[in-house]
Amino acid sequence: MVSRKKEEEICDQVPHEEEEEDLISKLPESLISEILYHLPTRDAVRTSALSTRWRNLWQSVPTLDLSYYRFAQFHAFESFVKRFLWSNDTESQIRKLRLRFGYHQRYDMCHCDVTSWIDAVTTRRIQHLEVHGFRDSWMHIPIPQSLYTCEKLVHLRLYEVALRYAEFVSLPCLKVMHLQNNKYYDETTLQRLISGCPILEDLTIITYSELKKPDVLQVRSHTLKRIHIYHDFPLVVIDAPLLQCLRTSVSSPKNLEIVNLSSSARLDIDFPFDCARYSSSMVHDILTDVSSVRELVISNVIWKEIFEYSKSGPVLQFCHLSRLNVKFSKSDLEMLPTLLGSCPKLEFFVLELVTDNRFMCRNKKNVEPNFSTVPQCLVSSLKYVEWKRQIPGYEGEVELVRYLLKNSKILEKLKLDVYYTEMAKCAFLQELLTMPRCSTVCEVHCSVIPIKK
Repeated sequence: MVSRKKEEEICDQVPHEEEEEDLISKLPESLISEILYHLPTRDAVRTSALSTRWRNLWQSVPTLDLSYYRFAQFHAFESFVKRFLWSNDTESQIRKLRLRFGYHQRYDMCHCDVTSWIDAVTTRRIQHLEVHGFRDSWMHIPIPQSLYTCEKLVHLRLYEVALRYAEFVSLPCLKVMHLQNNKYYDETTLQRLISGCPILEDLTIITYSELKKPDVLQVRSHTLKRIHIYHDFPLVVIDAPLLQCLRTSVSSPKNLEIVNLSSSARLDIDFPFDCARYSSSMVHDILTDVSSVRELVISNVIWKEIFEYSKSGPVLQFCHLSRLNVKFSKSDLEMLPTLLGSCPKLEFFVLELVTDNRFMCRNKKNVEPNFSTVPQCLVSSLKYVEWKRQIPGYEGEVELVRYLLKNSKILEKLKLDVYYTEMAKCAFLQELLTMPRCSTVCEVHCSVIPIKK
């Protein structure tokens, strides 16, 4: 056994490894500041404990990203923000300001001048501004008018705030604007905010019925590429010829008017489950306006109305549609052949089976799809099919898969996401292997989620 003294002598003879060199600390302060810019403020402040050189580096970072709940008391949060904004050189640039408040701090906010904080950064060439106010509160943080003429602003996100009267709006660099649950001074404020952004590309507007908002929202832009509107406006008019993606949920087909829509746009549209009170022709008319789109994401509620309309009139044709993502319930799968028949150039098809809505399918018998016909898209265009079964227990699944494999001549990939017990899984996979395939290049990818008996 080696003695303790001998062990120490051996250790002394072994050369010690050199300590790892701190390369980051050797970088120029301007570069370190740029690295810290991409961290949340709380993490940037923590670097002050690394060494004496790092003690004050975080103060030169041109960003402030804070949430009230990171502080034990609200006045500590307020004090930190003030110290950051006014301890720095007032001529220096602050590129990003992100502040999050909360419901329990609304009474403290009565004595806090957030407006002056935003005023301070708008004069310092801010590029990113995000303010989260108070949800379900009697008080909304007022946004100063200086925001409307912020020349360098690129990203703007406002949640639960109050937007003051906007006589003039000029945001020449703004590309992304997200507005959620805000109060607007009058009907023209929101309209001017949109029209005052000449290069706007991404617009999100989410409103709630209890808040004051315009009766008519007109979104007219020659630069917008993405629009997401969740609303209960009496009327929304969208005129965006360069639009690539539109996501919207409307309470009635009468609430939405789409003009001058690009054929390359991706349309994601939904109606509430009570849209049955509207006529099928109303739903048909709104889809006729967008029938030239190439990509469509749509609910079974809308397809049901189109299906009912087609029984007494011509089936709506989506002659340019190449990508379709649709949700069906078991009781509505009878519409599937009609749906595929209305998309003669369909290439990518995602079909998701969801739970039946109990109000819509009450006393309704499930009718299996009629697989006696072969739509044009299966013969000449369909390349990718994804079947998502989010619920267990669909008896017609095997026949549906068999139908797709047997009749899709140029299908390249069939992806299946299904639920099965261990015993039923083996039986399904064995039958899947024996199914005839019309396409010689088709690959089947099957993901089976096990369920208990």
